[in-house]
Amino acid sequence: MAAVIEDAALARLIERVQAARADGTTLEIVGGGSKRWHGEAPRGEPLATSELAGISSYEPSELVITARAGTPLAEVEAALAERGQWLAFEPPRFAPGGTVGGMLASGLSGPGRASAGSVRDFVLGATMLNGRGELLTFGGQVMKNVAGYDLPRLLAGSLGVLGLVCEVSLKVLPRPPAVATLRFELPEDQALRRLNEWAGQPLPLSASAWWDGMLVLRLAGAAAAVQSAYEKLGGEPIEPTLADGFWTGLRDQRDEFFVGAAAAVERGAALWRLSLPATTPPLKLAGEQLVEWGGAQRWLCTPPHSTSRCSRRWRRCWPRCTSG
Repeated sequence: MAAVIEDAALARLIERVQAARADGTTLEIVGGGSKRWHGEAPRGEPLATSELAGISSYEPSELVITARAGTPLAEVEAALAERGQWLAFEPPRFAPGGTVGGMLASGLSGPGRASAGSVRDFVLGATMLNGRGELLTFGGQVMKNVAGYDLPRLLAGSLGVLGLVCEVSLKVLPRPPAVATLRFELPEDQALRRLNEWAGQPLPLSASAWWDGMLVLRLAGAAAAVQSAYEKLGGEPIEPTLADGFWTGLRDQRDEFFVGAAAAVERGAALWRLSLPATTPPLKLAGEQLVEWGGAQRWLCTPPHSTSRCSRRWRRCWPRCTSG
């Protein structure tokens, strides 16, 4: 991987880390602040990465992009969209201002994770600043990288504990030429059984979500494959604009389920994220459940003692327009 240019912004970061080490001071790495709630409570003096920004290189024909830690995620996705490419793991943004470094440090993935893989599966190389103020480079900028241990992937989900991400190279993919979203009215046990059956078939499954008796399935791939899968599976097609808003809302946790869960948490409920084998049967637990990733990720909103449901205002017409 190409060395990070030692400019003034990087020099200031190195100086801050070395000074903090000498003084025994704790530093809080800050990007866009969109994921500041994730992990343990932040502590220490802010160490901002906003000046360490910009796309270092982008090779559409090689399906590789390299960006510095403080680069807004929106900027990277816009550059990819111009060439018909995207980050297939659909990193959650939650709010405007999220950065590439925060995306890697949080290690979170969106609806496409089950079919495309997680953020760590797309990391090709990275440069980081460790606690001694040393600049370390791992990996490269090519798809095949078999030289030693795959250390850059350790940074995914590390939340800054291993060091400050300065630059990262990511694999990108072409956007699928055809996408369709279908809706099925099914109880949870039948939805899980069908998802597991479909997963073993040559179907262009891209994402899935089940909540309150409704299974929503996204197909993506070649037009012929998507059309063939639609004819085989049936279901009610969802208009593309509405479907895009739904998957975006699910990705950024602004969907109706999460809106209701947030309101319930303010009243004393709790929201749990459960990672399970996709074949796990329905969980007999009190509260509302949202099932993603073919059954491998399940959100559970446990109700406060004063009510039997997390939100009595939620409706079964899900998904509705959630783009707002």
